[in-house]
Amino acid sequence: MHTIQQILDRKGHDIHWIDPGSSVFDAVRRMAELGIGALLVTDDGMPIGMMSERDYARKVILEGRSSRETKVADIMSAPLITIDPGAAADAGLALMTRKRIRHLPVMDGKDLKGVVSIGDLVNAVIDDQHHLIEQLERYVTG
Repeated sequence: MHTIQQILDRKGHDIHWIDPGSSVFDAVRRMAELGIGALLVTDDGMPIGMMSERDYARKVILEGRSSRETKVADIMSAPLITIDPGAAADAGLALMTRKRIRHLPVMDGKDLKGVVSIGDLVNAVIDDQHHLIEQLERYVTG
């Protein structure tokens, strides 16, 4: 069973963030440049929320706001939902499903270790299941 830490070790510990006072336009441009769907929002280095494409679509576009004038702090998802690096991938997937989120910051106490996406966790759980099936087939066939 993969842990969140193992997933981060494989994918990398890069953390892409934005300041809460930045414009939504700058955040969306940065996500597009990086090819990602969300940014961690940090204030003085402390994670305080997430801003995703979903936040942009629902809280800017659908409400007729200006992305150049709206601040990230006005639309970010908060409070921040996090996971411990020692947690199992399937526990992370269950948390994301229950909270209806797609990105999960990994916190070891007060230390930010990285961010995992729902895709990262789905791939790890599928890999775990595939490995289990192979073991069961070997057991059954001797």
